[in-house]
Amino acid sequence: MLKTRFTEMFGVEVPITCGGMTRVGKAELIAAVANAGALGFVTALTPGSPEKLVAEIKKTREMTDKPFGVNLTILPTITPVPYDEYVKVIVESGIKIVETAGNNPQPFLPAFKAAGVKVIHKCTTARHAVKAEKVGVDCISIDGFECAGHPGEDDVGGLILFPVTADKVKIPIIASGGMADARGLVAALALGCDGANMGTRFMATKEAPIHESVKQAIVANDERATDLIFRTMHNTARVAKNAISQEVVAIEKRGNATFADVKDLVAGARGAQVYETGNVDAGIWSAGQTQGLIHDIPTCKELVARIVSEAEAIIRNKLDKVVA
Repeated sequence: MLKTRFTEMFGVEVPITCGGMTRVGKAELIAAVANAGALGFVTALTPGSPEKLVAEIKKTREMTDKPFGVNLTILPTITPVPYDEYVKVIVESGIKIVETAGNNPQPFLPAFKAAGVKVIHKCTTARHAVKAEKVGVDCISIDGFECAGHPGEDDVGGLILFPVTADKVKIPIIASGGMADARGLVAALALGCDGANMGTRFMATKEAPIHESVKQAIVANDERATDLIFRTMHNTARVAKNAISQEVVAIEKRGNATFADVKDLVAGARGAQVYETGNVDAGIWSAGQTQGLIHDIPTCKELVARIVSEAEAIIRNKLDKVVA
């Protein structure tokens, strides 16, 4: 088995996480990830309210007795989010691992620390990782440019970002973005990280609560099948390339685009239709460049077991032979 600071800190069997994914991080997937020995995160805002999050946590617990966490993404929104209520639910539900993302988690750390909750904070730059360590998070999930969702504005790939971050922080680090197989996990460990986070790869599993057509699209797509939108608005997001994302890119290329010019195209309700109906052109949906590495739709247990087995084989049979 692969044992790292991450597995020891969070009490999981393998150094793999399934980070928070909007509309995807639900009980059926996260419980399956946990049962496979990895660490998954129920996405707090996906159920729709703090009360519904209570039910989602309960449902997950009914499906697994292994560790799992909750993702709390802290971002400014048109409709204010009652973050303090979500924190209260997380604490009172007995969750002991939280993944924060977006804005600085510092205002919520005292409540988490008092309840014995360990916090993993997702960053897109080494400087933000350093700041997160200083304010007291327990672990960093560092997102390279290859990732789905928000890669930040610096455009630094994991091959550089992971070791740069490892050189600057002392707490455990999870490599995120570009991770989809055993080779990525071994590379992450070699670059100074303590584990690997996968999002798009876990979307293409049997248990992922999205339409089969979306999973098949991920398998069919290659590494070029993404678009970067909101670049001109300095809020870059990597999404699966489709008719809607191409339209957004075209609007931005005309110059002086504002969010108002694209808001109807990128509305969350349209993105939800993709996962529900399987119409991959219904709205924007997140997917990373790892689509080029995804060729099947296994169960989470099969996927995690395969990655760990192949990673051990790479370390034992290939890397060992490099040293004379």
